[in-house]
Amino acid sequence: MTTKHSLQGLYLITNEDDFVVLRPKLEAALQSGITLLQYRRKQTPKFQQEQEARDILALCNQYHVPLIINDDLALAEKLSCGLHLGQGDGSLIEARARLGANAIIGRTCHDSLSMAKQAAEEGASYLAFGAVYPSTTKPNAQQVSLEVLATASELFDLPICAIGGLTAENVTPLNVVGINLYAVVSDILDSPICEMSSRILLWKKAINPCIV
Repeated sequence: MTTKHSLQGLYLITNEDDFVVLRPKLEAALQSGITLLQYRRKQTPKFQQEQEARDILALCNQYHVPLIINDDLALAEKLSCGLHLGQGDGSLIEARARLGANAIIGRTCHDSLSMAKQAAEEGASYLAFGAVYPSTTKPNAQQVSLEVLATASELFDLPICAIGGLTAENVTPLNVVGINLYAVVSDILDSPICEMSSRILLWKKAINPCIV
């Protein structure tokens, strides 16, 4: 069973770059010590997604980092991966039954503690709240307050994931409200590959000031 402190750190989500550009960036990120990697490629044709996900899964296995599939239970089941479900993207209870007790399954909770309560009761492994800041990935997303994040951290014995517009420079206020996972896309994947490791190190220092 996932507990609050069993998942902590940087949670990287894929973007829509050409796969030949994206793949080496993902490997650099895995080498640099991310906690989770989510495969989310909405603009990629379905017939290509399984091949890409299998390729990324092989990388994740090499670096012992769990792979999470976005909103595709069938693919997650086929690859024996984790799963992230948005609101309205399927039953968490069904996903837990099909993927098993040990699978990592996250649920989008937007800014809602009641959604989080339901997700926790239905077997979620982590609860994702956002957007914290305006996001280029989801520009129309409802924003969540620090007060809601702090309350969620107090109420639920599950990892709390923050998402939305996070950068290494603006993430400090989240450190005091009990965030466990920091989900990010562009602030890492928009970096040139030669700067990936230094960017991720900057992130690690931002979310864990003890790192020197």
